[in-house]
This record gives sequence, structure tokens and C-alpha cells, in this order.
Amino acid sequence: MIGKIQAVTTRPPVFSAAAPTGDTGRSPLAAAWLYSVAAMVVAMVVVGGATRLTGSGLSITQWKPLLGALPPLSDAAWADVFHRYQATSQYHLVNRGMTLAGFKPIFWWEWTHRLLGRGLGLVFAAPFVALIITRRLPARLIPACVILLVLGGLQGLVGWWMVESGLDGRVLVAPERLATHLGLALLLLGALVWTGMDAAAGALSPQRRRHDGWKVAGGFFAGGVYLQCLMGALVAGNQAGLLNSDWPMMSGKVIPGDYWQGGLWATLAHGVAAVQFNHRLLAYALSVFALALVFISLRSARAGDDIRDLCLLIGGVVFMQVVLGVATLFSVVALPIALLHQLTAAILFTSAVALTWRAQRI
Repeated sequence: MIGKIQAVTTRPPVFSAAAPTGDTGRSPLAAAWLYSVAAMVVAMVVVGGATRLTGSGLSITQWKPLLGALPPLSDAAWADVFHRYQATSQYHLVNRGMTLAGFKPIFWWEWTHRLLGRGLGLVFAAPFVALIITRRLPARLIPACVILLVLGGLQGLVGWWMVESGLDGRVLVAPERLATHLGLALLLLGALVWTGMDAAAGALSPQRRRHDGWKVAGGFFAGGVYLQCLMGALVAGNQAGLLNSDWPMMSGKVIPGDYWQGGLWATLAHGVAAVQFNHRLLAYALSVFALALVFISLRSARAGDDIRDLCLLIGGVVFMQVVLGVATLFSVVALPIALLHQLTAAILFTSAVALTWRAQRI
């Protein structure tokens, strides 16, 4: 399939000094803006991971989209926030006896995560309006940017929906809601990168749109990485990384004995051994897929430099991600290693999206 790919005739520049001309022009300013917002999404993913790993996600028990931007500014305000946290199951079952001084660090993690979300909305919305007014955003990209704005707003709602699941009767948020929250963030990240590349390269002529091998391969790989990230969220939500910390076996077995939990949903979403085992299996499959992409791109003279470079990048990031995954297990989810593992996952997904986008320009 990939061997039938046509040769790359031209390489659309990532940036151009020229101002956009109608719907077919490039907008380097819009591309820089979208890439900057994408970088903020990656930062949110990493800070969100730190918030979860430090047990901070349930420290703020109210959702105030506007007023919540201000932290407690008085002793009375701090006492009120802490008192609300003391009413949660997490406090009673995990952190009973925690002092206000011990509470403040977990509060600041969650507050920073939410502040980044508010800042991301501002960094997107204000330039969006300005680019439209100054006619620096091609009209063909406006609908896509509106969708991005809606996705960003929806992410805030889903974030609160996730937090709410852990406030009553649980000490952690529901794993499936955590996976939904991360999945929506990755959709937003991929859409930002795709739209940014469109803004940088200009409109694509309908005559050049082809469903060739590289586009299909890139799409399947990006989908696999996306699914793997969701599985990683289930591992995190079930704290499955704290158990079965050996590798390549799981507690000395190829298939964990406690894989089946009596039901499909209970196994796939809440089975501690199952979610980690599934995460490992898909990691192996994606590693083979990445090696195939590298091998075929190097052997095919028709792949082109852009495709080849992206495949080599993906191969290197996959190797690093496997090493970090094993290191995360061996360290029993040490914070720096786990966060680097999550960051590398975002980079890998972004690279797969870039490969898929580039393939349509062959």
C-alpha cells in the first residue's frame, strides 16, 4: 500500500513572509498563534498529570469559571476552601488529619491547572478576534477555529464533570471520566496542530487530495496512539502503575491471573491488571508499527524527505516512550519519570498527526 505512494513534488513552506491573499493564502501569524496554543495544551496535559499524581485534583470542590481565577486572599478564604475539602471522601479516607499547611500545596497544583485552562481560553479567543478584524486569518480557517473554540470550552465542562465524580463516595475521579478529559485534550491538540499546518502551508487544491498509503498509515498510527493515551489514562485512573511493577512479566506471569473482573466494562475500564496489560499490548503493537514506518520510509525512494524525517522522528519518540514506560513501572510511578512519559506521549501523538497531514500534501 505504502509502496504505491507518489513522489513528493514540492514541499510547502512551513512559514512564508507573504501576507495571506484570500482563501488560498498562507498566514504565518495565524500558524504561530495556533502552534502557541497547542504548546499550552501540552503544558496543561503535563500539569494535569502532576495534579493527578500528587493527589491534588479534588482539592478545589467548586467550579467557578470566572471568580475561581482568584486564589484565597485571606485567612478566612483559606479556611473556607480547606473546610470544603475536609467534607470530601478523599480527606476522610486518605488525608485525615491534614493541616492547612499541608493542604496548600495540593490546592496550588489544582489551581494552576485551572488557571492554565483559563489562560488558554484567553490566548485563543483574543488573537482569534484580532486576526479576523485585521484580515490575517484566511476565511477558510474560520470555521475550524470556531470548532477549536467550542472544544476548548467543552474541555472545561468535562474537567469539572471529571472532578465531580470524585467528590462524593470516592477518593479518586472515575477512570473513564479521566480518559474522556484527556481524550478531549488530545483531540484539541491534534486539531490545533492540523489547523496550524494548514495556515502555514496554505490551501490545498482539491485535485491534489489523494487517499494514498502514507495518509492511511499515518491516520491508523495516530488513531492507535490516541487509543493508547486513553488506555494510559485508565491505568492512571485505576492507579494500576503502582501494581505489577515488573517487566516484561506481570507479577511473574505472561497474562495476569486477575485479568477478568466478571464483566466487560468492569474489566476494560476498572480492572487494575487488565488496563495495564492492555496498555502494554498496544505499546508493543505500536512499536512494531513505528518500526515498519521507519523501514518502509528508508527503503522507498518515493517517500520524500518530509515523510522520511517524520517517520524517523516517530521511531525515535516511540523508542523513548517504551523506555520511559518501563522506567515508570520500575520506579513505581516516580513523578518526574511519569510526567516525562506523559509529555512524550503528547509529542508522539502530535508527530503522528503531522505525518497524516503531510501525507495529504504529497
